[in-house]
Amino acid sequence: MKLLLLALAASASASASTPDWPQWRGPKQDGISPEKGLLKEWPSDGPSLAWRVKGVGTGMSSVSISNGRIYTLGVRNRDGVSGVFVTALNLADGREYWATAITTGNGPKPNSTPTVDGKLLYAVGNNGDLACLETDTGKLVWKKSYTADFGGKCMSTWGYSESPLVDGDRLICVPGAAEAGIAALDKKTGEVIWKAAIPSIGRAGLDGAGYTGVVISQGAGVKQYVTLTGRGLVSVRAGDGKFLWGYNRIANSTADIPTPIIKGDYVFGSSGYNDGGTALLKLSKDGAGVKATEVYYLSNSELQNHHGGMILLGDHVYMGHGHNNGFPTCVELMTGKVVWGKERGPGTGSAAIVMADGHLYFRYENGIMALIEATPKSYALKSSFTLASKVAQSWPHPVIHGGKLYIRDQDNLLCYDVKAK
Repeated sequence: MKLLLLALAASASASASTPDWPQWRGPKQDGISPEKGLLKEWPSDGPSLAWRVKGVGTGMSSVSISNGRIYTLGVRNRDGVSGVFVTALNLADGREYWATAITTGNGPKPNSTPTVDGKLLYAVGNNGDLACLETDTGKLVWKKSYTADFGGKCMSTWGYSESPLVDGDRLICVPGAAEAGIAALDKKTGEVIWKAAIPSIGRAGLDGAGYTGVVISQGAGVKQYVTLTGRGLVSVRAGDGKFLWGYNRIANSTADIPTPIIKGDYVFGSSGYNDGGTALLKLSKDGAGVKATEVYYLSNSELQNHHGGMILLGDHVYMGHGHNNGFPTCVELMTGKVVWGKERGPGTGSAAIVMADGHLYFRYENGIMALIEATPKSYALKSSFTLASKVAQSWPHPVIHGGKLYIRDQDNLLCYDVKAK
C-alpha cells in the first residue's frame, strides 16, 4: 500500500510539472514533447514496463493526457452496451475512472484521439458522431452528427478519424460537407457559429473529410484554419470561415492522413498511397484574401508520408517515408532536399513518430520501437526493442508525458518508464 501511495504521489508530481498532452500530437499539435532528462539509450530488452492494462477497447486511437488522467477511444462491450466508448484512466496505474459510449451498435473501430479542454472533452466516432463529455464524470453534455446535422462525409469507408481543435470559445471540426467542409461550434453548447463552404480545388482525391483535424496558421498575417481533406490542403479564415485557398496536387484517392506542418508563411503537406506526394506552399496576401504558391512538389516515389506523422524541428522535417514503409528520413523544409534517410531502420511497415529530448521515437507497424537521434547530421539509431504487446498493426501514435512512454495497442495500453535515472 505504501508503494502504491508513493507511485501515485510521484505521478501527481510529474503531472503537475509536465505540460499536459491534451490533444492529437500534443500541446502544440506538432508531435513534440517538451520533456527533458529522458534515456538516451535503452536496454536491449527495452525500458522498464511501468504498467499494462487491458479493457480500453479495439481501434487505432492514441491517448490524450490532462490533469492526471488518460483519455482514449475504443470499441467495447460494457454493461450490455456495445459501441465506441471514451474511457478515462488514472495516469499512475491505468485504473479506469469511467467509460461512456458515444456511438452504439456495430460500426468501424475508432482512430481519433479525444481533445481535452479543462472540464470538457470532445471525441469523434468513425460514423461522424461528435460528443462533448464532462472530464470528471463522463456525462454527455451535447452531441452532433457530421452526417445528419451537416450533410458531411469522410472520403473513405474507414470513417472519420479527426481530433477536433479547441480554439478559445470555439470547437473547430471537419464534417467534410460541400457547404460545411469545416465548421466552428460553440464549445460549451455545440451551437454552430459558422460553416465553411469548400469549392472545387481539383480532380485529384475524393470528396469529403480527410483523416486529420485543423491546425492554425498565421500565414500572410491572416489567422486561418488549415486541414488536409479528401481533395487536398484547404484553408478558411478563422473569424468567419471564408474559404481562402486550396491545393489539390498531393491528394490521393484512398485516404489523406498526415497532419500538415505550419511554419510562418509556409505550409508543408504530404500524403501516401499510389498517388499523393509532398509539397511546400508559401502563403501571401491576395487582395482581401490569401493565396498559396507552390514552392516545390515531390512525387510519391520521391517523398511521401503514409500515416505516421511528420515533425518539424528547426529547419528540418523528420518523417517515415514511403507507403507501408516508414523509412526514417530527414528533409530540408525549404528545399525538399533529403538530407539523410530512406533506410529500412530496425522495424517494418509504416512508422508512427513522436519527438522528445532530442530524439525521435519511431513505432513501427510490426511492433518494433526505435530511438533515433533528431539531427540533420546523419541517421543515428540509438536503440530499439520489441513492444510487450502487438495485437494488430502497431499504428497508434506514441505519447510521452511525465517521463513515461504511452503505447496503445488495441485493447491494451502500455506505460514504459523512459526517464533517465
